[in-house]
Amino acid sequence: MKPAQLRARALAEWRGLPAEYVRPDRTTSAADAVRKVMESLGLGSRLKSDEVVAAWREVVGDFFAKHSAPQQLKDGVLYVAVLQPTVHFELERVWKRDIIAKFKERFGARTVREIKFRLG
Repeated sequence: MKPAQLRARALAEWRGLPAEYVRPDRTTSAADAVRKVMESLGLGSRLKSDEVVAAWREVVGDFFAKHSAPQQLKDGVLYVAVLQPTVHFELERVWKRDIIAKFKERFGARTVREIKFRLG
């Protein structure tokens, strides 16, 4: 018998009342279970990569999301394909620091350290 069961039995005998043992609730959310399995298989970085790609529209806004698409996250570098040269210039020169800051705030400083924009 486990210590918790022994304790419950001893208390029930001491009180003179029958008491049933209630098992402790050890349930976890599905998200936590999937995250633990992914990390145990060495796929934790892939899970982060998918989250970063999914958050692209929220971070950059609708206009830039329509004209660009993140391709992959590898070693802290997010590779983004951009459709037009003018949008490429705007993202590279004007918005790059702000986008990186938003990703760092949302996912931590190590997840996205650099963004490389490519035409295509």
